[in-house]
Amino acid sequence: MTRRRKIVLLATTIAAAGIALGAARARDVPKVATGFVADILCAETFVSGLDPERNFAETNDAMPGTGLITWAMDYRVDRVRRDVTVTLFGIGRSHAVYREGLGCTLDHGAGIAPVEPPATDRQPALLPEIAGPAIVPPQSPLLAAALDRAFTEPVQPPYRRTRALVVMKSGRVIAERYADGIGPETPLLGFSMTKSVISALIGVLVRQGKLKLDGPAPVAAWKDADDPRHAISVDQLLRHTAGLALGSSLQASLGSAFEPVNRMKFMESDMAAYAESIPLATAPGTAWNYHDGNLLILSHLIRDAAGGTAEGALRFARRELFAPLGMRQVTLQLDGSGTIEGSSEMLASARDWARFGQLYLNDGVAGGKRILPEGWVNYSATATPNAWVGIGAGFWTNQGDSLGANFRVTHGWPRDAFFAKGTIGQYTIVIPSEQLVIVRMGRSPNGPPEADGVFDLVRDVVAATRPVPSPSPRLRGEGWGEGESPQGR
Repeated sequence: MTRRRKIVLLATTIAAAGIALGAARARDVPKVATGFVADILCAETFVSGLDPERNFAETNDAMPGTGLITWAMDYRVDRVRRDVTVTLFGIGRSHAVYREGLGCTLDHGAGIAPVEPPATDRQPALLPEIAGPAIVPPQSPLLAAALDRAFTEPVQPPYRRTRALVVMKSGRVIAERYADGIGPETPLLGFSMTKSVISALIGVLVRQGKLKLDGPAPVAAWKDADDPRHAISVDQLLRHTAGLALGSSLQASLGSAFEPVNRMKFMESDMAAYAESIPLATAPGTAWNYHDGNLLILSHLIRDAAGGTAEGALRFARRELFAPLGMRQVTLQLDGSGTIEGSSEMLASARDWARFGQLYLNDGVAGGKRILPEGWVNYSATATPNAWVGIGAGFWTNQGDSLGANFRVTHGWPRDAFFAKGTIGQYTIVIPSEQLVIVRMGRSPNGPPEADGVFDLVRDVVAATRPVPSPSPRLRGEGWGEGESPQGR
């Protein structure tokens, strides 16, 4: 296909989308698409140390429909300036800038707020160490087989592209494996697993008495009692029932580029201010609609409660959550205004994601100190009414009778499992009944549900880590030898 024909095809694609969805929203598509790519390439090149060419290919391959436009993208990684620029034949240009200790931020042309990274503190960890420095090999043949299957690619697409796996039992790593170029200290982008971390930070503020779950959330833009958004609560923001008209963040695909929530993320410097300016689509608390704007607003509340500065918010997160858990390979990225991008922009090593999961397995306690309020873990995993995917307050959950929860249970997940989930294949799964935390990172399409292999992984790990029942005393006393059976006697 010639360059001219490709340009015509691209223009036709966007024009058709404009007819279907409105020209104004269609005009946003190139900027949203290039912003998404620039942001990921910047973070995973300069924070994770991954190869940008491979990362570009694997990420876009996991996003349905992006092949319609990615052939038209050009990206430039400048390792001297430490930035990434992505263009789409001149109709979309995005620029992401790396700053030491802060990760990457999209610069929309007006500059980004200066932020001084918090000094590295020497606060001792409260959570007992989960592993030594060496990679922990699987502690049994069954675990080895589980990891083998998780890293084995199907013969035909969709491919799994597993990047990291960590399995913890009763607080210790019992198996882990990493793809080439990745190791126990490699920070990896968690995407929407970041939402669960923001939920935990909100929990800390609730424990400290600085926020309340019920009653109007302290959002300055909604302080007028006559504003219908004034009634929105922190609980509704956590559960995605606030009702703001921002569209949906459930899918990672070309089609999702038309959602207004993605204009917020890839075209606005102050994402929370944009989200707070949006009118209601439904009355607060009456309908469930998962989108990133809810978590950006909560991130703004964290910043306000931590003194109103980016530095204060980052220090708060480290002091109250990351340091007590021994999470040392963490980067919380910011928007252009200096607010934590709490919907999808935290990077952490797979072990650090496992440490975070262990806090929830320990009911919010680390080393005898309560980090989260009493009852917070159960609150987080309690199902939100009408959330068909099965989601609680910051975590996905198998509690309740939702379509998603029942689907996972029928595919072998324990009913008490709950988990942080990030798009295209990121999971931190907590299974209290099995004393398990399972972390899986990769680049897998969101659909079909079996594409990332996590159903198999959970079933395999649970089976591999359950104790083998001992023969009953009666059977032992009858003298059956190894390999014999009652039928053979």
